[in-house]
Amino acid sequence: MHLLATIAFSSSVDPLLVVGGGPAGATAALTLARAGMPVRLLERAGGYPRNKPCGGGISMRAVRRFSYLANELPRITTHTISKLYLEGPDGASTVIDAGEPAALMIRRVEFDAMLVSLAAEAGAEVVTGADIVQASQAPDAVTLRARDGRSFRAPLVIAADGVHSVVARRLGLNPGWPATSVALDMMEETPRDELRDVDPSALWVSYGDGDGYKYIFPKRDHVNIGIGYVLDYFRRTVEAAPYDLQRTFVAELRARGIVVGESRREHFTPAIIPVGGPLRKVASGRVLLAGDAAGFVNAFTAEGIFYAMVSGDLAARAVLASAPHLTRAAARYRRACDDEIGAELRDSVLIQRYLFADTRRIGQIVRGANRERAVTRLALDLALGHRSYRDVRRRILARSPGLLARMLVEIVRNRSLPGAAAITTM
Repeated sequence: MHLLATIAFSSSVDPLLVVGGGPAGATAALTLARAGMPVRLLERAGGYPRNKPCGGGISMRAVRRFSYLANELPRITTHTISKLYLEGPDGASTVIDAGEPAALMIRRVEFDAMLVSLAAEAGAEVVTGADIVQASQAPDAVTLRARDGRSFRAPLVIAADGVHSVVARRLGLNPGWPATSVALDMMEETPRDELRDVDPSALWVSYGDGDGYKYIFPKRDHVNIGIGYVLDYFRRTVEAAPYDLQRTFVAELRARGIVVGESRREHFTPAIIPVGGPLRKVASGRVLLAGDAAGFVNAFTAEGIFYAMVSGDLAARAVLASAPHLTRAAARYRRACDDEIGAELRDSVLIQRYLFADTRRIGQIVRGANRERAVTRLALDLALGHRSYRDVRRRILARSPGLLARMLVEIVRNRSLPGAAAITTM
């Protein structure tokens, strides 16, 4: 397959284009470059390292899925944790201990730069300062135009240019996210000598205030503290300004003895996260969408890095398997995504809507985490990469065969819930 790909794309043919140098785009470029495919990675920022607001937590199954990470992660600062502190809206709390590293904590400013470096070392051409503002698709190629006037043409484009993907909008793959399908995440990443959590061995996550969540993600030299709301709920219900919410939250944590130090405005950055499930059309013609651009984010946990890397890798593999007939890549990619992460992400939307419809259900889960040890263990095995999602789903439904039906009935009954209409037609 790799030999055919190399023959099909000689030096006289435009290289494939990957738009966006985050985890999805960098992974796609790396997979293509390692297979000998000429590829050009376009990044909007002027260079690396560049900042990206993100909690920076990755489940350890990413290291199992991408085995090369084990050798490359020493390039950057990392921190592993094995415990999760979970708090419900009624104040109930529990600590879940995996007994082994369950999550990898990174800084995106370092992690993204590492992945792009790997792609460049494999042979990908990295072009920075390429802010794409226009895109058009012809039968034989895709043309992209940057803000500075540069034009890029390729037989296929993998667009990993984020939640506000210009490529997806210009080519009609995403007319725009409704406010019920995105979350406003308000987060600061502050050095530990200015603000730190008292227990850096655990993730701290709290659900409760309407369609919202709060978290503390410990890093080796930094701490990430943030608040998130479904955007529709935030606009309708929350009156305070984003940073005022953040400062109040940190003050509450300090009063509870959970953190020490002060919130710092200069480290605070709001961001939008897609939490409504994957787009209906994640690929068309000669364009494949990956990462946030396609909506590949877990709607309940808001984890996106793992799914971004998986989608970037699957996009590249679909291209390699389709060469030289690249118009076949879109169908291959859609099937591959649906097979590996589609059911998981669709279910995450159901879970989010079901639990946020009545936040008492979150409290029940928190209180039952230690009582239902078998189910908790299954969830941990998924995060650790010991079991596939398909296996975990099957085992949980075998223990509670009516669970999925109850969730669907509840969502249909409450069609006024944010995103309910979209969920029932996915």
